[in-house]
Amino acid sequence: MKVLAIGSHPDDIEIFMYGFLSACLDRGDEIYLAIATDGSLGGKFPGKKLVEKRKVETRRALKKLGDPIFLGFPDGFLYNHLEAQTKLLKLISSVKPDLIITHAPEDYHPDHKILSKYVKNATGFKAPILFADTLLGVNFIPEFYIDITKHFEFKKKAILSHKSQDPKRFLEATKILNRFRSAQCNSPKGHYAEAYRFEKSFPYSDIRQILPPSPILNPYYKGLKDSLI
Repeated sequence: MKVLAIGSHPDDIEIFMYGFLSACLDRGDEIYLAIATDGSLGGKFPGKKLVEKRKVETRRALKKLGDPIFLGFPDGFLYNHLEAQTKLLKLISSVKPDLIITHAPEDYHPDHKILSKYVKNATGFKAPILFADTLLGVNFIPEFYIDITKHFEFKKKAILSHKSQDPKRFLEATKILNRFRSAQCNSPKGHYAEAYRFEKSFPYSDIRQILPPSPILNPYYKGLKDSLI
């Protein structure tokens, strides 16, 4: 199966989608990675030097998953570049993915929101689109939970590869969110999960069979001693 992940900035795939993609890689899927903006505003010293530095950081962070495609649109101004939708259409038509993962339309960041819209418009009914969780889960109601426990250490390293971004703050937020999503499934302490939402549209009504495994069900009586509550 071909899985295409599209993030807005050079660290979004790591923060929001890395565990899912690692699970897909483990089962033999082909992983394709694309980053919409150049990340030029994400640091203390914005500009061209930062763009190149963030490319190096991103390639290092994602080397386990694949070689990312940088679309290069200006950071913070994706809403002003409708041609991004055309470029995404060309990318999707070239890859021919079986599944696309991107940001949710209810995300907090303007670049995330507009990318979600662009991806949806560019995709049409070529492939199902899975929307990733938001930072700390704000305004996001999950439909699917993916167990990323065995991949979480790799996810941590990927996030910390972005030295220019003061990554410990994002890692802390990610640990809280992924632990919380796992706890919602009554998984034992020390387990982690990423959450996703799927917007049903013809001809895709049920995509559970193409997703990686959910957290293992922890029955009330057997798992009470290990659960969070």
